Amino acid sequence: MALLTDKVCIVTGGAGSIGLASARLFLEQGAKVLIVDLQEEALAKAAAAIGSENLITKAADVGDAAQTKAYVAAAVERWGKVDVLFCNAGNSGPIGGIEDYPEEAMDAVYRVHVRGSFLGAKHAIPHMGDGSSIIIMSSVAGLGGSPGVYAYATAKHAQVGFMRSLAKEVAARGIRVNSLHPGPIDNSFQTAIEDAFSPLIGGGDATALMNSMIPMGRHGKAEEIAQAALFLSSSMSSFMTGSIMVADGGFTA
Repeated sequence: MALLTDKVCIVTGGAGSIGLASARLFLEQGAKVLIVDLQEEALAKAAAAIGSENLITKAADVGDAAQTKAYVAAAVERWGKVDVLFCNAGNSGPIGGIEDYPEEAMDAVYRVHVRGSFLGAKHAIPHMGDGSSIIIMSSVAGLGGSPGVYAYATAKHAQVGFMRSLAKEVAARGIRVNSLHPGPIDNSFQTAIEDAFSPLIGGGDATALMNSMIPMGRHGKAEEIAQAALFLSSSMSSFMTGSIMVADGGFTA
């Protein structure tokens, strides 16, 4: 039996590798899915790649309150409710020393990860009922620290505080809230981070270094993180809220 039959799911950052893999898997499991991303062109390409009548798209800046309200409204107008909100949109920010670190980067990264998650939950929760799930896409960067990763790491830690506070508020309404923490993933987002990190290790190969630090010896796949998101979205995680779920190949073990 499908795990998400007739569930209405919103996936932000839906045109990226993890968002797209999650949307595809949710649809395979019987869901109706709205994917959100910044660019109409990227959304059209994602929709064409999936090719499902149960998929709709909405371009939006997740850090903007009006645009967030609009993407939630698009799902509700089409299907009448929201069962799953996957706050997956993200940006990486620069990597560099504290003395030269750009102040505006902190605001830009917090705007997407923290404010974006806050706004998504704020506007989706009125349309969510018993058994609903909110997933906050954090990272292993939200479980520790790395030199130079100031905006991204602190935003990912902040998401955990938001997740835990929200989980306690909405548990009585039957809404679960958890965070998902992938390790390094084989996609363009991670490649850009590793390319920026390479100068901090003397120009070495940051990707090879990461692999050497992962007990499983490799980066994860977007499809593997989608499987974790499916677990958190479905009734398989019915007694799980306020929790941190790590999928990192043993990186933080």
